[in-house]
Amino acid sequence: MSGERTFIMIKPDGVARGLVAKIIKRFEQRGYKLVAMKLMKASEELLKNHYADLSAKPFFSKLLEFVGSGPVVAMVWEGKDVVKQGRSMLGETNPLASKPGSIRGDYSIDIGRNIIHGSDSIESAKKEISLWFNDKELVEWKPPCYSSIYE
Repeated sequence: MSGERTFIMIKPDGVARGLVAKIIKRFEQRGYKLVAMKLMKASEELLKNHYADLSAKPFFSKLLEFVGSGPVVAMVWEGKDVVKQGRSMLGETNPLASKPGSIRGDYSIDIGRNIIHGSDSIESAKKEISLWFNDKELVEWKPPCYSSIYE
């Protein structure tokens, strides 16, 4: 298994609509391993750091208000080409441009309520993971041992 990791966040609209399990299932079915997850209400400071690259955009304050309005599910997924493939699984930022079969294409129609965030590069994944998780919260996966204690 590749050690590449990505940050995925289910936004408050995805949590409120009960889409958490469906989204997790898609990543698991693709073969990716969940190495960290937490349900939390993100602080304004965390969101400002996370979305710092968008701070000059006119929608910045509304974005912070929306993502800070309720619980989010922050996750780290690991696997081969997970950043690129994760973005593909999410679909386009504008859900109306997303293909059916993508998460946004199947579950969202509003760019302001597009249910999910995913890192767009390996560098941003590293930055985002370190903002949302400390090293002790990241699980190291090892192949399961099925030659159990019962033998």
